[in-house]
Amino acid sequence: MKKLPKDLGYYFPAEWAPHESTWLSWPQNQSTWPGEMLSAIYPSYCEFIRIITEGETVNISVGTEQLELLAGKQLEKAGVNMDMIRFHRFATNDAWCRDHGPGFLINPQAEKKKIILDWGYNAWGGKYPPFEDDDIIPSKIGEKYSIPVIHPGIIMEGGSVEFNGKGTILTTTNCLLNKNRNPHLGKGDIEQYLINYYGVSNVLWLGDGIVGDDTDGHIDDITRFVNEDTVVTVVEHNTSDANYQPLKENIEALEKMKLENGKGLNIVELPMPAPLYIKGERMPASYANFYIANSAVIVPVFDDPNDDKALSILSGLFKDRKVVGVNSGDIIWGLGSWHCLSQQEPAIL
Repeated sequence: MKKLPKDLGYYFPAEWAPHESTWLSWPQNQSTWPGEMLSAIYPSYCEFIRIITEGETVNISVGTEQLELLAGKQLEKAGVNMDMIRFHRFATNDAWCRDHGPGFLINPQAEKKKIILDWGYNAWGGKYPPFEDDDIIPSKIGEKYSIPVIHPGIIMEGGSVEFNGKGTILTTTNCLLNKNRNPHLGKGDIEQYLINYYGVSNVLWLGDGIVGDDTDGHIDDITRFVNEDTVVTVVEHNTSDANYQPLKENIEALEKMKLENGKGLNIVELPMPAPLYIKGERMPASYANFYIANSAVIVPVFDDPNDDKALSILSGLFKDRKVVGVNSGDIIWGLGSWHCLSQQEPAIL
């Protein structure tokens, strides 16, 4: 495919658009969840999957037969409908499918109605080698399902970009302009890649992410579209907290932004949980890291007084599906949560 996806009418749908399935990579990296932590995350991870399967198929990459058997046992124990699970013998280095998984673009009028973007992946600036297996997951999926795969040729992670499905994309300078990703590219260059390959027309930039986020400020921990003109954005009211100033600056920036149609954003504030530490390290705990599945919005919760407030705010915004909190107290030790772990495959209607 010589022409760019945008020229061919392909685009990345909003997350709330109907899914054909959700893609996951089964957690198995002992460096990410050391010792007993790996087994401790499985109950909540399987509950996450169980909720998704109420409305769509879940595709799971498992590198070995042994891992597939382990995953099957854990899912059955959690009461997951196994008819909604498809295992794939794709080796992975880690579980963060949002970042290394396929970016599905669609054009219902095209002969090939769906294509896959396979951006380069370097584990957030080379922080966590090896990552070679993760880097080729999109191409393996494309090969198995005979879906054309496009290689833009630069580093990009799914958690660094957020879409309203109408032409606007949100991202952060701290991540996409970081020298550990694409040091040869400037802001204008990156914008052109986003426009050409994601099929958008309007790029909006925020600044920093939250404390503890080892991705250098992914957007999915701070600001998310909930419909084509509304975002939720996390705020910290404790002026002595390290997140207070960057989140204040982000909301001030959002107030000045314009959508692809020239209108301003509707902005809804989402609280932050109290600082969460594990083994003395602050975790990137955020209610913004929710995943919008066909039948539910699955929100990370932390046994925190603000859990109910966050769920109530999101319930008021998603009238067409239930909003469910799933405990992320163990998962967050891996420095991510439900959105980081998942990648949607849009349906062709």
